[in-house]
Amino acid sequence: MRKYFITGLLILVPLAITAWVLSMIIGTLDQSLLILPHEWQPETLFGFRIPGLGAVLTLLIVFVTGLLTNNLIGNYVVRLWEKLLARIPVVSSIYTSVKQVSDTLFSSSGNAFRKAVLIQYPRAGSYTIAFLTGVPGGDVKNHLVGDYVSVYVPTTPNPTSGFFLMMEKSQVIELDMSVDAALKYIVSMGVVAPDQLPATE
Repeated sequence: MRKYFITGLLILVPLAITAWVLSMIIGTLDQSLLILPHEWQPETLFGFRIPGLGAVLTLLIVFVTGLLTNNLIGNYVVRLWEKLLARIPVVSSIYTSVKQVSDTLFSSSGNAFRKAVLIQYPRAGSYTIAFLTGVPGGDVKNHLVGDYVSVYVPTTPNPTSGFFLMMEKSQVIELDMSVDAALKYIVSMGVVAPDQLPATE
C-alpha cells in the first residue's frame, strides 16, 4: 500500500506543481488585459473570462515592442524615453539599475551565466556550483591584487537568490557542464545529477 502511495505521489506532485506554476504565470500575464478599455475586455465582449488571452496579449506586446524598436525611429524614441526617465530622481536610479541587469542577462553579447564553475564555498573543503558572470570592474579592481573573476552562487532550491563573490581565477574550476544542467542540479538539491563525463588524464 505504501509503495503504491509513494508511486502516485512521484507522478502527481510534479504535475500538480507544474500546473500551479503555469497557472500563476498565466494569471500574472492575464493582468495585461487591464490596459484595455472596459468595453474591449473579454468579459464585457463575451460575458466570460478567457484564461490565457492576457498571456497572448503580453507576448504580442513584447514582440511588437521589439519589432518597432529594432529600427532608427524606434531607437530614437527609446533614447528620448530613457533621457526623460533619467531626469526623474528616484525613477532614474531604479530604471538604470534594472536596465543594466536585464541587458546583461538577456543580451546575446552578454557574459552572464554562460559558464558553470566549481568553487570552495562557504569554507575551504566545501564545494558548490556557481556561475561565471564576468570580471570585477570600477574602483574594485584597483584594490584586488592578481587575476580575479566575478561569480554568482545561487541558493537551493531557489536559484534566483544567492551571493555575488569576487574570487581569484586560480580558485575557480570551470566545469564541462551546461548552465541548464547546473541549474537542474542546484534546484534538485543534487538529486538530478548531470551525465557523468569520462575523467580527463
